[in-house]
Amino acid sequence: MSFVIANPEMLAAAATDLAGIRSAISAATAAAAAPTIQVAAAGADEVSLAISALFGQHAQAYQALSAQATIFHDQFVQALTSGGNLYAAAESHTVEQMVLNAINAPTQTLFGRPLIGDGANGTAENPDGQNGGLLFGNGGNGFTQTTAGVAGGNGGSAG
Repeated sequence: MSFVIANPEMLAAAATDLAGIRSAISAATAAAAAPTIQVAAAGADEVSLAISALFGQHAQAYQALSAQATIFHDQFVQALTSGGNLYAAAESHTVEQMVLNAINAPTQTLFGRPLIGDGANGTAENPDGQNGGLLFGNGGNGFTQTTAGVAGGNGGSAG
């Protein structure tokens, strides 16, 4: 089994570093554009003119490739940033759920109801909505039957 370790702060730092690299490469590409695209011929002969034109064509091809690489780079940085943000959100949700479980465990055991939180909505198998928390929370909605003439579930009690 392989494990993946992702640290949101490290992903954000990597995205910032990559954005800095992009800025440096873009500045170098822009500085090289004018002198390389229009290379002056070394002499007035046909060979010098052909070599100059060849270098100019290569410079234009590099500029086009650099533009495509910039688009790819921007998409990669965006994906890295989004991945870090999503990982951080998932991590905080997990911590939040653990705290809620710790708070609700005693009242759930004693009273069969959480202290805080909303009740789950009813399903086809269990049509009644679950009760909300004793102090705070809405009861879950009862399930609405799709078959005509069949009663739906009851909503859960609110806190």
